Amino acid sequence: DEYQWRGSFYFIQGADPQFGLIKSWAVGDTKNGDDEWGEEIKLAEQAVQAINKLNPKPKFFVLCGDLIHGMPGTQWRKDQEQDLKNVLKNIDQNVPLVFVSGNHDIGNTPTRETIDTYCKNWGDDYFSFWVGGVFFLVLNSQLYFDSSKCPELKQAQDVWLNEQLAVAEKQKSKHIIVFQHIPLFLKKPDEDHSYFNLEKSVRQEIMEKFQKAGIKAVFSGHYHRNAGGFYRGLEMVVSSAIGCQLGEDTHGLRVVVVTDEEIVHRYYSLNELNSQGIEKELLDMLAKQN
Repeated sequence: DEYQWRGSFYFIQGADPQFGLIKSWAVGDTKNGDDEWGEEIKLAEQAVQAINKLNPKPKFFVLCGDLIHGMPGTQWRKDQEQDLKNVLKNIDQNVPLVFVSGNHDIGNTPTRETIDTYCKNWGDDYFSFWVGGVFFLVLNSQLYFDSSKCPELKQAQDVWLNEQLAVAEKQKSKHIIVFQHIPLFLKKPDEDHSYFNLEKSVRQEIMEKFQKAGIKAVFSGHYHRNAGGFYRGLEMVVSSAIGCQLGEDTHGLRVVVVTDEEIVHRYYSLNELNSQGIEKELLDMLAKQN
């Protein structure tokens, strides 16, 4: 059913609810300072409220990683995960949740064990799904960042990805969209490597593969600020956090409208989305059944 294009639709992208970061960032102790996350709970509740009010309903809500701040094996991790689950279970049951693994969810250098634990808690670390003729890929970007402790898992994702791109081509998907935690780049495809993007040679290889496969956009988080740019026809969209802000942006969510021709997106503050909903221009695009 979902292989067929049935007209424009939209989804909501959020990133980095990261329960525990606001306090640990404020006290300057990002390793042990995450023993409070009341503020993040409120922000996540606000995000859920905003989504529940939307009409028409989004096709799904994707969270692009760093669900919580506590790294694998740290003290508050289980409590943070439970509190996030308690908030998310209030989301409208007609809005499916899509989870993407971030570095805090599986560790900066993941292992088979940390990935297994994540999968038991939140679902697969990489997978694909179709919505109305559009093919979505969820990737584990940590395997591109540092797979030194689980090289065989990176290899498995690479093989799987090639197979998926072949499927998308065969099924003649309307668009292909990727979700991952770490951006390929923040502003320019050839920018220097940093904590917030992928290493240059890795990035180049992925960008070329994506562009060649006709992927239209990659949506990510990790940066706690809005950013993005283009590599040929491929758009890199970096969304700021639901939780802790590291720049000038507001706590927010991105509304992504998928039409026959294009993918249009706007970042809304949680307050804005809660009080006003989606602006008319985007709603008009959705109303046009192409």
